[in-house]
Amino acid sequence: MYHEHTIGVVIPAYNEEGYVGEVIETLPSFVDRAYVIDDGSTDDTWLEITEYAKQYNAEHSATNGYDARVVPIQHTVNRGVGGAIKTGYLQALEDGIDVTAVMGGDGQMDPDVLTKFIDPVVEGKAHYAKGNRFMKFETLDAMPRLRLVGNTILSLLTKISSGYWNISDPQNGYTAISQEALQRVDIDGMYEYYGYCNDLLVRLNLADCRVADVVHSAETVYDDDWKSHINYTEYVPKVSFMLLHRFLWRVNQKYILKDFRPFAAAYYLGAGVMGLGAGKLVSRITRRREESNNWFFTMLSGIVLLLSAMVLDRNENEDKGVQVRESPTSLPTTSTVSKNGRTESKAIPADDD
Repeated sequence: MYHEHTIGVVIPAYNEEGYVGEVIETLPSFVDRAYVIDDGSTDDTWLEITEYAKQYNAEHSATNGYDARVVPIQHTVNRGVGGAIKTGYLQALEDGIDVTAVMGGDGQMDPDVLTKFIDPVVEGKAHYAKGNRFMKFETLDAMPRLRLVGNTILSLLTKISSGYWNISDPQNGYTAISQEALQRVDIDGMYEYYGYCNDLLVRLNLADCRVADVVHSAETVYDDDWKSHINYTEYVPKVSFMLLHRFLWRVNQKYILKDFRPFAAAYYLGAGVMGLGAGKLVSRITRRREESNNWFFTMLSGIVLLLSAMVLDRNENEDKGVQVRESPTSLPTTSTVSKNGRTESKAIPADDD
């Protein structure tokens, strides 16, 4: 328990043999419940999860009426990281956990900083907190160039899609969410592929939830052991289409059906006018039609309408995103170096039953 709140951690793992066991082993002592999800791994990840879970539960007594601290869950087929996190979220809801964090099974998320993501939720500043590596520019050199460019583009697309215009780095998987947000958001319908984090932001906006960006260092993620399961030739088109679909869903649900806002019409009108201008340009190029020479002003009118709608959309959602640079109430921690050279962190509990 942490500041009178029960804490859960979802740990998705796909082919993380040799890594996930250490994630379990270094869980902070204030964590009441950890859901370790083997997402249809083809190696010995499940065996490692069950062995380390058994050992951890034997050494750490259960808290707050739960039967065990570490709960191993296995998917018989691979559903994607979003599917694994969805399973953990639903179990945390069933168990009545107050705040549920996510830590990867690859060991790239430092347990020493878990409290800085939990704090904004516990303190009531936000319903959902996530890391933002862009808030610490001096460490961005640690991020691979292609990854940095892709993340920057996805940040912009996700701002438009989700309505959280002052929230960046949506791909950051180190997060914490309140029980209230999980109840208000349709977790069952959450996207199961790698774009789950972008989809969740859209769902949080529709549920009128506040989101906190927490300063985070890229150096703790992109170390020598960094790896990625993402196939970018598949990832880019799938997530881009999903973001477009979710944008239209958000605008329709929130600004047309729920409570009409004129800028919703400006979004559609702007896109239509811009498309008309593009059509005139194509006609001028392919058919050399003189009457299509006003394509530039048509496209410009569409762009102005779209930008105006974005500004009004941003103003509408300005109070739903906050930035957290310091976490004064975080627990003090101690760190030691394990026998394999990796850092192990142990938090000193504020309220540990």
